[in-house]
Amino acid sequence: MASDNIYLPYLMKIENITEEAPLVKTFRLKFADEAEGEQFSFKAGQFAEYSVFGEGESTFCIASSPTRKGYIECTFRETGKVTNALANLNVGDTMSIRGPYGNIFPLDEWKGKSLLFIAGGIALPPMRCVIWNALDTRENFKDITILYGARTVNDLVYKHELKEWGERGDVKLVTTVDPGGQTPDWTGEVGFVPTILDKIAPSSNDTIAIVCGPPIMIKFTFPVLEKLGFTDETIYTTLENRMKCGIGKCGRCNVGEVFVCKDGPVFSLKFLKTLPPEY
Repeated sequence: MASDNIYLPYLMKIENITEEAPLVKTFRLKFADEAEGEQFSFKAGQFAEYSVFGEGESTFCIASSPTRKGYIECTFRETGKVTNALANLNVGDTMSIRGPYGNIFPLDEWKGKSLLFIAGGIALPPMRCVIWNALDTRENFKDITILYGARTVNDLVYKHELKEWGERGDVKLVTTVDPGGQTPDWTGEVGFVPTILDKIAPSSNDTIAIVCGPPIMIKFTFPVLEKLGFTDETIYTTLENRMKCGIGKCGRCNVGEVFVCKDGPVFSLKFLKTLPPEY
């Protein structure tokens, strides 16, 4: 942080706004103080507190990769007071962030392995950071597969990046929408993410699976991964839905002996199985 005061935020200017899907936007943020921006660093998997003056803070991931310097990006859906206020901001407006907080995806430990990314709906943003980090250091990994689904074609986020990933020769991209969510020109899969995962049956050999999505999707995805030969140690996810203060003070993210904001949000399935079922 720019100060020893953990509550003192960085001032950020909104450089660009992208409309991703209904009620979903991506902000590209630049530091108002360039010197602070040069000192700021984070790693894939960490999150921040984003605030609008007079409205409060909202907690979500840093969606851009640490390999992309000079800015950070966040993607959010309008779901409440703070995110509605964020959505009313315009390019050039000032907002603030606190962070980075939380642990990371252990990319250094995954070097030389294949990566399987599985995401659903608005849960692709936490995955986007580590996807771009892996793609920007492509020489460190073997096969990279991305399976992403949403309720409808319109609900898919990062449509321009999905197109880019799909055109790359070093990535296998599989997109799907729920039955009834397709359009006449849709060329992707139709079916729920766990069903399509079972259909494409990616190899578990020397592969790390990273899963993020609605709880119901995750619940039915884990058994498919286990059927395909993935072990608890090779399956990771990130939990964000219960975080509030970011520093373990409010207790909202407490599960058993764990504070998600301090001990996570990235966990292996092996560790998750030690937690009470309410996680």
